[in-house]
Amino acid sequence: MRLQEAYSSEHFRQEAHRLVDQLADYLAAAQNQECETVIPYRTPEDNLRFWQENFENGVGDAADFFGEVIKKSTHLHHPRYMGHQVSPPLPMAAMAGMLTGLLNNGMAVYEMGLVSNPLERILSEVLTSKIGFGKEASGLLTSGGTLANLTALLTARATQTDVWENGHDEPLAVLVSEEAHYCIDRAARTMGMGSGGIVKIPTNERFQMRTELLEDYYQKTVQSGRKVIAVVGSACSTSTGAYDDLVAIADFCKKHQLWFHVDGAHGGAVVFSERYKGLVNGIERADSVVIDWHKMLMTPALATALLFKRNEDSFQTFHQKAQYLWANQASHEWYNSGKRTFECTKLMMSVKIYSILKMYGEEIFTENVEVLHGLAATFATMITERKGFELALIPESNIVCFRYVGEGRTGGEVQTLNAKIRQQLLEEGKFYIVQTTLREKLYLRVSLMNPLTKESDLLALLDDIEQMAKKL
Repeated sequence: MRLQEAYSSEHFRQEAHRLVDQLADYLAAAQNQECETVIPYRTPEDNLRFWQENFENGVGDAADFFGEVIKKSTHLHHPRYMGHQVSPPLPMAAMAGMLTGLLNNGMAVYEMGLVSNPLERILSEVLTSKIGFGKEASGLLTSGGTLANLTALLTARATQTDVWENGHDEPLAVLVSEEAHYCIDRAARTMGMGSGGIVKIPTNERFQMRTELLEDYYQKTVQSGRKVIAVVGSACSTSTGAYDDLVAIADFCKKHQLWFHVDGAHGGAVVFSERYKGLVNGIERADSVVIDWHKMLMTPALATALLFKRNEDSFQTFHQKAQYLWANQASHEWYNSGKRTFECTKLMMSVKIYSILKMYGEEIFTENVEVLHGLAATFATMITERKGFELALIPESNIVCFRYVGEGRTGGEVQTLNAKIRQQLLEEGKFYIVQTTLREKLYLRVSLMNPLTKESDLLALLDDIEQMAKKL
């Protein structure tokens, strides 16, 4: 029977060995820059046409399919990958992903999460300790920063209103930086706050929240008839990598008894580095914090930590009966994670993270954060010292925004030129970078996510941009 062959241990052994060889070859080629491109860019229509034909060809060889997937995907392990804030995962963590994918244990209840629930608690304690929370703190893992931020704001609402039981009886609002990640806006709208419930605070010249304006915006929001339930601090912002003043936000939240949430999905990883931990001074005063393991902490996506200063708060978010899962909804067992997360059948993501800690120790997180921040500082210096280039701001993280301005070009010409440069880089595929718009000015943007990126790679990028600009 086909089913028996598909489940056969020997069949798996054979195919898994072939896949590991393919992935090892991919790693070697990417790291040695033997790949033709970082991103094998094709139009959406061309890619769809290829896979439609592949599908129409019917059943085929697994190794051939995996080979095409590798060939046609963006190569995050290539040193010239400098695009989005997704980590080139450690091979050890990817191996753990194969393990958990085969075991396929959920986590909602202890019986299905015999391993992953205890590991999740240990990992949460590692992070709450790094943040500076006390012994009453707790945390959980969830699938990505968007869901984690939504859960944090749902918890903020649950601790300050009776919406979960009685529905809305007054309009709510959260205060955020205008540079906050779009998922905060999306979360507020998902929670029924509408566009008026996302109160965006202007930023200063470094794209940090102007905390001196919080009081004025708060008072105006309250006078409009809305109840403010939380303030969100960015650590760091997605576009620029700028860190908000968390101490000032903490002081403001204490004054008005508001929930203080820190979106540290990207930059919260600095808690592993004594050199850069000062960037998040005040984070220990937050009520909740989000940190992505799959960004600067080298774990396959998605794996996000949501940490609470007070364990009790984490059980306020979702109150409902599920008799087939647990007998007592009101009890607060850390080992039944379904009581605190939106997800029920949750991936065993803790195994992937724990495998890194077990193999290399937390020092590898420290090293990665410091290497990536150091690369950004080096790149920023290269840009400021190079004629014809302009830096948006001195980077605080591993995100660098810059543009080519040349000589004698107007604002509109600079915008058009940099957009064309970015598109040409994408189509050629030798580098992968993105772009962003800051105060109506278009900038090229790199996220230095690969610790194997060298100064020579950064120099080559600037050379390519300069040559493209002259041709264009």
